[in-house]
Amino acid sequence: MTGTEYSALYDRSPDKAYKKLFEQYCNYVYEIVYNKVCRIAAAEDIEECVSDVFADIYFSYDTGSGFQGDMKGYINTVASRKAINLYHRLISRSKHYTEQDDETLGRIGSDEDLVSDTERAEVQRIVMSKIAELGEPDSTIIIQKYYYDRTSGDIAELLSMKASAVRMRCKRAMEKLRQLLEAAGITL
Repeated sequence: MTGTEYSALYDRSPDKAYKKLFEQYCNYVYEIVYNKVCRIAAAEDIEECVSDVFADIYFSYDTGSGFQGDMKGYINTVASRKAINLYHRLISRSKHYTEQDDETLGRIGSDEDLVSDTERAEVQRIVMSKIAELGEPDSTIIIQKYYYDRTSGDIAELLSMKASAVRMRCKRAMEKLRQLLEAAGITL
């Protein structure tokens, strides 16, 4: 969701804007908070922090600022700061924290980058939805060529077309897909 889309929806219905923002970014925010505080926070603390992130975004995001870009960066910043504040608050309450604990926690961390994985999955979802928007047979041609690595001859046989027609449709479909993705904020 871009800032423009959010502002337009907010002008029509602040509640719908908040709901759509929450639905679209809830998992993303949860992953950010979880990665920062999972070793010291209870599930309730994490959920409360996620709620605080969305409340902060809702009450402080300036819809009149003319922000045009994707809100993901803004949301990431708010979520990271809230999570860091929660981490410091929990550490200050803990009576058993030592420098050695911090070193131990660093060694037992996961190699998985959940935020990156979540972002990659979101991009894949958008790409697949834009491919579907191309319609038939273009979407089938793109999927067969780039996901299943099939030749133009194989695709032509599958779709009862000529190989030259498949190549031409593929070229045009890729250009149209590139435009759709750029409109969605994804550049290839």
